[in-house]
Amino acid sequence: MSVRTRLALWHAGILALLVLGFAAATYLVLRAKLYGQIERQLTTDLELVDKAYPGGAYEIAELDEHGAIALFKVTGDPSFQSHGWGRSGLDRALTGGDRRWTWVSEDGHEYRFARQRKDRCEVVVAQDTTHARGTLKSLFLVLALGLPFALLGAVGGGYVLAGRLLGPVGSMAARAARITAESLSERLPVENPRDEFGRLATAFNEVLARLHDSFERLRRFTADASHELRTPLTALRSVGEVALQGSLDPAAYRDVIGSMLEEVDRLARLVDSLLTLTRGESGRIKSAAQRVDLGELSSTVADCLRVLAEEKDQTLSVEIEKAVFAEADPAILRQAVTNLLDNAIKYTPSKGRVLVRARNRGSQEAVIEVIDSGPGIAPQHRERVFDRFYRIDRGRDREAGGVGLGLAIARWAVEMNRGRIELETEEGGGSTFRIVVPRPA
Repeated sequence: MSVRTRLALWHAGILALLVLGFAAATYLVLRAKLYGQIERQLTTDLELVDKAYPGGAYEIAELDEHGAIALFKVTGDPSFQSHGWGRSGLDRALTGGDRRWTWVSEDGHEYRFARQRKDRCEVVVAQDTTHARGTLKSLFLVLALGLPFALLGAVGGGYVLAGRLLGPVGSMAARAARITAESLSERLPVENPRDEFGRLATAFNEVLARLHDSFERLRRFTADASHELRTPLTALRSVGEVALQGSLDPAAYRDVIGSMLEEVDRLARLVDSLLTLTRGESGRIKSAAQRVDLGELSSTVADCLRVLAEEKDQTLSVEIEKAVFAEADPAILRQAVTNLLDNAIKYTPSKGRVLVRARNRGSQEAVIEVIDSGPGIAPQHRERVFDRFYRIDRGRDREAGGVGLGLAIARWAVEMNRGRIELETEEGGGSTFRIVVPRPA
């Protein structure tokens, strides 16, 4: 069954239980009240007859004015009774020895009796309960006949209300069915952002926004990766075709092969970087955090890349505070420091300066800073320098051998170690890349 039908049936079932409970309670309360009133009247009548007996039969007969139907019997003496007693023929009801009992006459009247004995005297009073029984019967018929109509009204009303209530869901479902990979910018209608359906539509729209962003990044990544792969492949093909067009001496062939190997090396580095990012973001690379000496790690990375700085006649120095430790995976963190330092050397001009500094910042954070005297980064590029394949100057970056993934890998590596990268730069005034990681507890 549909949700609408189930809601209507649930609504009808719950309302039926409530109506049945209300009807039963009303019937029982009214019955108890009516019969309780009759029992209290019988007790009052017993007292009246008992008080009227000393005045004789005349006073007992006048009990009819009070609505009492009574019989007063004295053992061995004639009985005194009210006019209502004889008129109703209630002598036939005097059977058994119960103190309170009910009797129904041949004409269908129901009476309730009460008996009281004192020495040689016996007092019996009665109340006609036909009216009370008729009232209860009428109430029962009204409730019994009205309940089916109430149930039908509950089913119909519940079905209509469920339809109106679920209307926004139908609109959302129809709109969601029209959303494809090419139309992820569309959003579901939000009629009331404060109710449950509004919050559901808002949450779904947020999911669509994240999917749209992911698809856009995937498209951009695919286009950039295709472009990056096409460039060295085109170079390889061009060099090979030029070499095949004529006869070259061995030295020229060695130059051609060397050029082709350079492009192959560029392809290999690009593929390795892509594999690193893919494995890292898919969770296949697990970090094993341990106590790491950031001073030793910084010095080791600087020693490995010092030859690159010497080739450009740069000054590469290291400053280390005492006892700079962090809680991190040394291999992954080393990759981040290596990429940042390689970038700093690559884009710092000849005779420039590059500084690697490790220090503590407060009681909970440790910092590795890579500071260069390069051209800096313009404001419009600072938010995107960590994106994949993003280059400030595409021609110059490609000539330097970069693939545009170094900073993206560095950010991933730092985030794997529960840290962050901070950037401070001024156009024409150098840049400072700061790795901030937690210190050991």
